[in-house]
Amino acid sequence: MEHTFDYASVKISTPYYIIDRAALRRNMQIHADVQQRSGCKILLAMKAFSTWGVFKDMAPYLAGVAASSINEVFLAKEEFGKTIHMYSPAYSEAEIEAVLPFVDYLIFNSEGQFNRFHPLIKNAGRKIHCGYRINPEYSEVQMEIYNPCTNRSRFGMRAEVLNELDSIKGIDGLHFHTMCQQGSDVLFRTLELVVERFEKFFKKVKWINFGGGHHITRRGYDVDGLCDIITDFRKKYDLDVFLEPGESHVLNTGYLVATVLDVIENPTSIDVAILDTSAAAHMPDVLEMPYTPDILKARKVLESSDMDMPLEEGRFKYIIGSKTCLSGDIIGEYLFKKPLKVGDRVVFSDMSQYTMCKNTSFNGLKLPSIVSCDSDVKGGNINVIREFHYEDFKNRLG
Repeated sequence: MEHTFDYASVKISTPYYIIDRAALRRNMQIHADVQQRSGCKILLAMKAFSTWGVFKDMAPYLAGVAASSINEVFLAKEEFGKTIHMYSPAYSEAEIEAVLPFVDYLIFNSEGQFNRFHPLIKNAGRKIHCGYRINPEYSEVQMEIYNPCTNRSRFGMRAEVLNELDSIKGIDGLHFHTMCQQGSDVLFRTLELVVERFEKFFKKVKWINFGGGHHITRRGYDVDGLCDIITDFRKKYDLDVFLEPGESHVLNTGYLVATVLDVIENPTSIDVAILDTSAAAHMPDVLEMPYTPDILKARKVLESSDMDMPLEEGRFKYIIGSKTCLSGDIIGEYLFKKPLKVGDRVVFSDMSQYTMCKNTSFNGLKLPSIVSCDSDVKGGNINVIREFHYEDFKNRLG
């Protein structure tokens, strides 16, 4: 993908995240097209992205949000202004009482939780749709940390458990979430198992949520296949269908800009460039997933064979290291066209999802500022949404 806008040109100190509103609009239009063609309703999963400074660019295209906590519900009510779905593996009574004035759909992980709070819901004075999360015991997610269908999973009711209930009175929907960064082919195979194990309940409910993990805006994703799956399902069962992807809404819309603080020669290995950012603190999925993020105008070194191959003329190899004291806080190994020097800015791509909502001030590091731009507009229409300072670090600790 060609990048004609200079995301490193913002006249503020690094590090900072910069969200490209033009790219965000393009993603939103794809989701709006899926909704129009299939009749489904798509929600923003706030766990992946809750940077409300650009909600105005998202809300017109989506049906609402999927929240996981009181804070996300309050933020959705204040800044998104549409339908609010909520799911958590377990709720406290205080949580339920706090969200009842705002949520429209409340999804429970167990019969015990639903029975405990159903009296409060009936007395809420407003219609709240209740659902059960189900576990089809099938997922194609390879990494166990992201697989919600292992035999140790705490998510959802298995078919044998649901079948043992005397009644699902008061429940008008079902919800499953088994995918992570996957295509419509995975949804097709998953849905076959969901139908096989839970079809008998479809006549007793009004809606079903296919969860998240749908990589709708990824290049090569089969959007036509997704629309066909949803259309066929809705035609057969006459249920409202919800999707709640988080990552696909903001895929390839954000960047993290950092500055080289030092370059350390390493005669026994590869030279190290230390930046004013951190994988552990500012892009935690780099270590948690793990993965190596892309850098604009550089190439990742991923294979051992790449390490040994002769460098192309004018290319220079570096380990990109972080500023924290964590020994493993290494972002990756890269080839650059020019030698890195102190003061150079480095731009990491695809840094919207699971960054701003998960980052920390570990080691007292300054949180990256949050900036938006519009690459479709001359000059970029730069807007500094938020800068963070010492008071932000101090006030969250006491």
